Amino acid sequence: MRAQNRGVYPLGMSATSSGITPEPGFTYANQFLYYSRDQSKDENGNTRPVIGQQYVAMDMNSFTWVSERKVFWGAHYSAIATLPFAKNDLTEDVGGTISGGAGFADSYYVPLSLGWNRERVDIRVMYGFLAPTGRFAAGANDNVGSGYWTQTVSSGQTFFLTENRHLAFSAFQMYEFHAKQTDTGSRSGDTFDLDYSLMVSLPGMNRRLQFGLVGYEQRQTTTKAPATTTNERYAINAVGLGVTGTLPKQKVNLGFKYFKEFANRASFQGYSLQVIAAVHF
Repeated sequence: MRAQNRGVYPLGMSATSSGITPEPGFTYANQFLYYSRDQSKDENGNTRPVIGQQYVAMDMNSFTWVSERKVFWGAHYSAIATLPFAKNDLTEDVGGTISGGAGFADSYYVPLSLGWNRERVDIRVMYGFLAPTGRFAAGANDNVGSGYWTQTVSSGQTFFLTENRHLAFSAFQMYEFHAKQTDTGSRSGDTFDLDYSLMVSLPGMNRRLQFGLVGYEQRQTTTKAPATTTNERYAINAVGLGVTGTLPKQKVNLGFKYFKEFANRASFQGYSLQVIAAVHF
């Protein structure tokens, strides 16, 4: 098993409209996520000697069904399935490409999601799990999956800070509980994830076009098992810019986000580009 330096959640993908549940019916969303990392940070945040470049590209296909009927104090029930395809590459300055894989990756399922829509706040609470459907073999250099199951609990909130709802703050939190890895018996440390944004609507656009600040954080909360020789735990930080747009007649939402990472610890550091398109049926 390679050294653990990230959780399984693709950071930043829920930074905007985190608490908003889609309208009743079916919604399909496609997100293209690209993470590039060209620095390696030690547990104190110091830059290690340059070893090369790492990138991960993911195409996330999410299918969401939302019930019309309300339950539990007016909440909408929904369920989500996310089917990802991924490609990753780790290249050293001297040795060239040392690992890389492509194909169907670990799929994510949310069988329980409850969403409340209020006048000035929207909230979602969810339970989900990541299934190890991506290719994994201990010691292989073309893995696409993690080789272990992950249980998750998460919540998203969107607060409308003005009466006309043109200024919105969103936050998304997830906790990852990792099981033992196939073949190796080792267990990755659990992880806390945080996405957030502060978005403003352009005058006269009635929230059809928004832009603002986006960011994400990730913290390893428990050590790996069996224990390693060090107690280092990774920490990820990023801020950037985002823009979202809505085409009401076509029932289409579009978005773009750019994140620049900084002050990471015990991990790689770089940037992320993310593009989303969603259509409601």
